[in-house]
Amino acid sequence: MVFKPKFISFDCYGTLINFEMGPAARRLFEDRVAAARMPAFLDSFRAYRLDQVLGEWKPFFEVVENSIRRSCKLHGVESRPSDAAALYDAIPGWQPHPNVVEVLQAIAPHVPLVILSNSMVDLIPASVAHLKAPFHAVYTAEEARAYKPRVQIFEYMFDQLGCAPDQMMHVSSSFRYDLMTASDLGFMARAYIDRNHEPTREGYGVNRLTDVRQLPGLLGL
Repeated sequence: MVFKPKFISFDCYGTLINFEMGPAARRLFEDRVAAARMPAFLDSFRAYRLDQVLGEWKPFFEVVENSIRRSCKLHGVESRPSDAAALYDAIPGWQPHPNVVEVLQAIAPHVPLVILSNSMVDLIPASVAHLKAPFHAVYTAEEARAYKPRVQIFEYMFDQLGCAPDQMMHVSSSFRYDLMTASDLGFMARAYIDRNHEPTREGYGVNRLTDVRQLPGLLGL
């Protein structure tokens, strides 16, 4: 099936940029968390990050800081004041997944590219620069005062673009943060880039892609 959206919106971290929060936390805590306990510790860190973004908006540094503190408390691990800064400050250096740059550059002349990210105004530019593609717009949780998966951040994007969801395609590697909400909102198309960091879920009408290079085909390119 070929789609002709007015805009194509992307999640950034995890979908386009390799989200290395887990590996970075593993390195940071390897002297405090036993190897056998590390998977459970990282699972808690991931769960608390989701819990943090479901409430009222707060700066992403606080999301990381609170999630680390709560994970350490749950697992009886020493929490250091420098932990959150070490993780947050690493984000601008994270690089795109393989083939992402080429795919974005191939799509951009045909469909305007948009980023919708759980990020900050001063944090996202470095990541966008790594993508080396001409984005029509980049929207952050800070501007919307809400994080995905909340509907509010998607509504902010629609208002800024002057576009309805049934005129758009949304692309993400996350059901929890993006595609469930995109399904609820009735996007024209939802593309799931399966990067093996979440279970695949049925019933959300996504186009599952195992390689980002399959994305232009959904657009007839």
